[in-house]
Amino acid sequence: MKYIIAVIKPHRLDPVRDALAEIGVTGMTVSEVQGYGRQRGQKEIYRGAEYEVHFLPKVKLEIATDDGLAEQAIEALQTTAQTGQIGDGKVFVLDLAQVIRIRTGETDTNAL
Repeated sequence: MKYIIAVIKPHRLDPVRDALAEIGVTGMTVSEVQGYGRQRGQKEIYRGAEYEVHFLPKVKLEIATDDGLAEQAIEALQTTAQTGQIGDGKVFVLDLAQVIRIRTGETDTNAL
């Protein structure tokens, strides 16, 4: 099993969700987060005054999936979230040791 964490631009959330649902991803957790990478924020102008935004709004997706679906999910994330602009985001893939569904006690792939 794999635990996939993706940090993407907020406006790409709906297309990414649709692409993941199309390949069979049944659930994910979405959080609104702030951060920066190599771009180190950006400069903006508000009412004629220039100011620097150090943390940019992003969306963090967390997806638990079995090994067979993981590569498809990663590819769907990468192709759908990509705009070609700086700050498109990152995808992190971790091994998932165990999953337990609280309601039924099912474990691992059955719990996904």
